[in-house]
Amino acid sequence: MKKHLFILSLFIGSFGIQSKAQESTAEISLEGFLEEVTDTSPILLPERMIPTQSILWGKRGIMRNFSYFELTPEKRQRELELRRKMLGLHQILGFATLGGMIAQGFVGAKLYTDPSIKGIHEGLGAGVNIAYFTTAGLSLFAPPKMIRDGKGYSSIKLHKVLGVIHLTSMIATNFLAGPAAENPIYKPYHRAAAFTAFGTFALSMIVIKF
Repeated sequence: MKKHLFILSLFIGSFGIQSKAQESTAEISLEGFLEEVTDTSPILLPERMIPTQSILWGKRGIMRNFSYFELTPEKRQRELELRRKMLGLHQILGFATLGGMIAQGFVGAKLYTDPSIKGIHEGLGAGVNIAYFTTAGLSLFAPPKMIRDGKGYSSIKLHKVLGVIHLTSMIATNFLAGPAAENPIYKPYHRAAAFTAFGTFALSMIVIKF
């Protein structure tokens, strides 16, 4: 009888030790799991970026090959400061470009009756193109913001939509400039593209201020 009680007590004791070991293992595993869940890296880039930003500033972008632009919280803050400066210059050059477009529009209208001012029109066109595409580049190649735009309407979103339209119109205007100079049939299309570029560009500059 005593022998049986002794064996039973050993069995119960071993079961208790095993249960405690399992509980201990479970606690360790739970602690590891909680550490794994709570140990998340900070979000340094938005989920989606435009292609130009992704190529330059994505996790494996070109700029990440330089130690100055490694993807760390401190250096990401430096990028946001660079973004602020680039977008500030983007706005300044935008107004300068708008002024050049207005001047080119007046000269272009007179060009139909006075071919002698063709050189002035072409010179203004070159200046507007340089200013316009520099302005566009400052926006397209600036470092991305921390988070993407929220849902719903915003002046920034409208500014971007208008940007797609006036960029396409500017490319079309330049593409049609040569054919329009050689063949009058293309002049209405060239003029329509130019007016579309000017109108949407002017509107995009207005909405960004509201």
